[in-house]
Amino acid sequence: MRLFTYLVIFVVEARQGRYTFPYLGEGWPAMSIRFRRAAVGVFFALVAQAAFVPAQAGVPADPKVRSASVLVLDQSTGEVLYSKNESAVVPIASITKLMTAMVTLDAGLPLDEEVTIEREKLATVKGTKIRSALRIRDKVKRDDLLKLALMASENRAAAALGISYPGGLDLFVEAMNAKALLLGMSDTHFVEPTGLSAQNVSSAGDLARLVEAAHTYPLIRAYSTAKSHQIRVGKRKLSYHNTNRLVSSPTWEIGVQKTGFIRAAGRCLVMQANIEARPLIFVLLDSVGKYTRIGDANRLRRWLEATKALASEAIASSENPKRRSASAPGSRYDSGSESGSRVSVQYPSATNYW
Repeated sequence: MRLFTYLVIFVVEARQGRYTFPYLGEGWPAMSIRFRRAAVGVFFALVAQAAFVPAQAGVPADPKVRSASVLVLDQSTGEVLYSKNESAVVPIASITKLMTAMVTLDAGLPLDEEVTIEREKLATVKGTKIRSALRIRDKVKRDDLLKLALMASENRAAAALGISYPGGLDLFVEAMNAKALLLGMSDTHFVEPTGLSAQNVSSAGDLARLVEAAHTYPLIRAYSTAKSHQIRVGKRKLSYHNTNRLVSSPTWEIGVQKTGFIRAAGRCLVMQANIEARPLIFVLLDSVGKYTRIGDANRLRRWLEATKALASEAIASSENPKRRSASAPGSRYDSGSESGSRVSVQYPSATNYW
């Protein structure tokens, strides 16, 4: 704007004939003071612009994320900073557990109550063996089940939360879908509380709403970002670690997060995180490769910082890569164990019963 003002003054002065400069020695003294100021302003504005362009020349126009569906938006304003297939309805794996946690907390059930682990009555994953350090008939506090489901993506813990709900699993699933409708998640449908079923589907746009809602629950913020947790079950001591390695990174300030994986969904990651003091929501779905979702999150962060997109208008990707169908044949269910949860079991000596 300032450069434009200087140019206007320059033209006006030239038309009024207030200067001549057949060569610099005679031209400069003949110029008006106003014109001289305009000329100096044009000069420094052009120099500043020339200095700025090289700094931006190396910044890619697109962060080249590999996840099939991506959404990054400003939590405060709703401004979309980056999007890619945000409306695609796909399986969401253990991202489901954020809804499981909200429904559990909304019910106001006592968190210090011990819940008996039962054999899973999940019709949608019938015949699927759930890998878990928790055993049938183990007694675990609901608070621990909630933390393990969010932090370590413990499937048997999530299933126990649904089974122990008043009215049973069917009413729990109904409550999950009712909550989704309340949040305006029109692309979303749940059939069970773990995420093992490929019939648990949603879109990146809907999951941004889910993350925003989950962020309002203090326990979900605390439990989903905990680095590790230990519980004692009988004579066993079980140690769990967070499935999202970014919670341990000093460069990330994460408010809430959840990872997910089944073959039909690929690697998934949702987060609320503060970048340069601005609260953002990240949704990354269907990443191929064990570390791609983490790499995409870091690529997006570097791209946002480098391009100053944190203070710019919405930017949308024009790419339209292939995505998996919610009904992808031959890859409907998985054991659902999140690699990275790193559960270890320790048995005490015969004389040590705590």
